[in-house]
Amino acid sequence: MTLPRRRFLQLAAGVAALPGISRGARAQAYPSRPVRLIVGYAAGGGNDITARLLGHWLSERLGQQFVVENRPGAATNLAAEAVIRASPDGYTLLLVNGANAINATLYERLNFNFIRDIAPVAGVIRVPIVMVVNQSLRVATVPEFIALAKANPGTITFASGGAGGPDHMSAELFRMMTGIIMTHVPYRGLAPALTDLIGGQVQVVFSTFPAAVEYIKAKKVVALAVTTATRFEGAPDLPTVGDVLPGYEASQWYGIGVPKNTPSAIVDKLNKEINVALADSNMKARLADLGGTVLAGTADDFGKLIADETEKWGKVVKFSGAKAD
Repeated sequence: MTLPRRRFLQLAAGVAALPGISRGARAQAYPSRPVRLIVGYAAGGGNDITARLLGHWLSERLGQQFVVENRPGAATNLAAEAVIRASPDGYTLLLVNGANAINATLYERLNFNFIRDIAPVAGVIRVPIVMVVNQSLRVATVPEFIALAKANPGTITFASGGAGGPDHMSAELFRMMTGIIMTHVPYRGLAPALTDLIGGQVQVVFSTFPAAVEYIKAKKVVALAVTTATRFEGAPDLPTVGDVLPGYEASQWYGIGVPKNTPSAIVDKLNKEINVALADSNMKARLADLGGTVLAGTADDFGKLIADETEKWGKVVKFSGAKAD
C-alpha cells in the first residue's frame, strides 16, 4: 500500500518525536525489568560485597532485581568496556573504583576513554589503605621507616596485589614524595602479599584496611599509618601518612557509573536512591564493616572525583614506570 505524501510526512514526523517521549516515559517508569550491576572483580571481595549490598537495597526500593554480574579481567577493563558498549538505558550499571582512574594512564591502548564514555551516578564509599611493615624492621612510625629506607637505599622490598593497582600506586606515591628507593614485588592479590609480609619475604605493604585488619589485631604486622587525608574511625589511634608528608592521600573508593547518554532522569533517580541508602544507619553500619566511609553527593561530585583521581594517578603511574601486566 502506498501512502499519500502528506500522510507519510505526518507519520514520519510522529515517529521522529517518539524517542523523546519514550525516553521520558522510560525514565519515569524505570526500572521496569531487572538491572545488571557489573563488577570487575571476582565474587567475595570488597568490590563485590559493596555491589551486593547496594544491589539488595535498590532491589527493595525500586521493585526490580539489581543483579550483580562479576566480570574479572584486565584490571577491571573488561567490565568497564561491557558497560560502555551497553545500551544507555539504565539497565547496565558499573561499579566504578580507583583502578578505573589508574588504568587511563597505565594502559597505553584502551578501546574507550573512561571519563568520556562513562557517566557518573554517585560515589558510594571510600576505603582507607594502611601502611603495614614486617616486625623485623623494628620501626613504629612513618619517620622511622623513611629514615631506615634512606639509610639503606634499595634494600627494602614492598609488595602489592598486582602491578598498577591502588595499593601499588599508593606505595609509588609514597616513594615519589619521599625520594626513597624500594623494590616492588607484585603478587596476584593482597592475600599472598600479606602472607609473605608476615613471613619476611617482603618488608612493607600498602594494603586496604579490611585485608590487613586481622593481621594488625593479631600483631603479626605493624601498622604505621593510614593513607587517607584524615584519621580513620575504625583505627583512630593510627596517624595518617599526611601527618608526615603533607598532601599525601590515597584510598580505594567505589561508586556507580552508567554508559554515556543514559537519560538524566534515570541518573538522577539512581543518585537519589543511592544517597538514601548511604544515609540509612543499617547500610552505613554494613559499609563500615567493610572499612568504608560513605561518599554520597551528586553525580557531578562523583564525576569530579573520577577526573581528579585520573589526573593525580596519571602522574604517579608515569613516575613509577609501571606497565599493565
